[in-house]
Amino acid sequence: MKLLKKILIVIILIIVYMYICNISMLPKNIILMQGETLSLKTIFGLNIKSSEAMQASTSLNNSIIEKTGTMDLSLNLFNIFSVKDVTVNVIPETTVIPLGKAIGMKLYTEGVLVVGMSEIEGQKPYEGSGIEAGDTIIEINNVAINSTDELIECVNASNGKSLEIKYICDEGEKITSIEPAMDSDNEYKLGLWVRDAAAGVGTLTFYEPSTGNFAALGHGINDVDTYNLIQIANGELVTTNIIDIVKGEDGLPGEIRGTIENSATIGNIYKNTALGIYGNITDVSRLNLNKSTEIPVANRSEITTGKAEIMCELENGKIQNYEIEIQKIFIDNNENNKSMLIKVTDEELIEKTGGIIQGMSGAPIIQNGKFIGAVTHVLVNDSKTGYAIFADLMIKQMREVS
Repeated sequence: MKLLKKILIVIILIIVYMYICNISMLPKNIILMQGETLSLKTIFGLNIKSSEAMQASTSLNNSIIEKTGTMDLSLNLFNIFSVKDVTVNVIPETTVIPLGKAIGMKLYTEGVLVVGMSEIEGQKPYEGSGIEAGDTIIEINNVAINSTDELIECVNASNGKSLEIKYICDEGEKITSIEPAMDSDNEYKLGLWVRDAAAGVGTLTFYEPSTGNFAALGHGINDVDTYNLIQIANGELVTTNIIDIVKGEDGLPGEIRGTIENSATIGNIYKNTALGIYGNITDVSRLNLNKSTEIPVANRSEITTGKAEIMCELENGKIQNYEIEIQKIFIDNNENNKSMLIKVTDEELIEKTGGIIQGMSGAPIIQNGKFIGAVTHVLVNDSKTGYAIFADLMIKQMREVS
């Protein structure tokens, strides 16, 4: 009998744990496109209902949401009591101008990014401080640090005295201290290699005339040393000049080589995210926009496997459409930018590039007269095949940062 009771208690605790995990994993804030289905993975007994209609028998989960604006919903257990509030922001259908234009980006970090360490005359000042490559230094002795020059000035002014350093790591903000060491040039150093800016070339995905905002890449820009997503304070969208196309092949990705020397600034970058680069256009004339190319953004439920087109610029000033095939659609994916599996089928594009190449990230995808997404990755072992992000994920991300 005692053994049976213990087994029952264990079973009950496991069930309770399952419910607690499911509830905690569900987001408190959700962004949906008008006409999109509200789809949350809940276990038996958990229902999503309007806060004003808690007694209603019908759950809103797996329902198509047409009403735009903010909805306050309640996650309740067995229609008895509320266990979590959920806010849903339903954004209206929108139209964009797909671009496919090669573009440059300059990113300026929030604080300075630590990219490595080195000894100073046999000493390791950073040892025991907790600071690691990938962390970001934001303050020294309560003074904000916005550039490598400011950090160098602060450290040299210390005359070797211990410095209080505030930095950001995966666990959040932390404070530590480091006593600088003097190098052979009689300058004080922390033994940290830092960077305050980064640059890259990619493809400008679309421009939204109603807001003046843009999206690019479909993925973020990572630091070349730490591979971490760069946390930025701001950035510039600049023109680029294509200087070469390196054709890709299986096992060896190609690339669009461009330069941003003597470039012109055409926009501001607000955020570098895992789902793309976002900001606003300040010089629309540089885009040579054609208002007649403005098209609706598709809901992911409208996307089908089969033929579609991508737009990209492989020669300066010449944006062209190329045929692709959508092979798989990961309809429930909201976690990353691998929403669709695509394959290049256009013989002209294959001849020019070998398929999908670096720098093509952000190339808009059009199907049935609607913008459905953008190219994000190439499969290293198959240069003609890669991944693309859903258009609705880019619009939602843009709304969050605009």
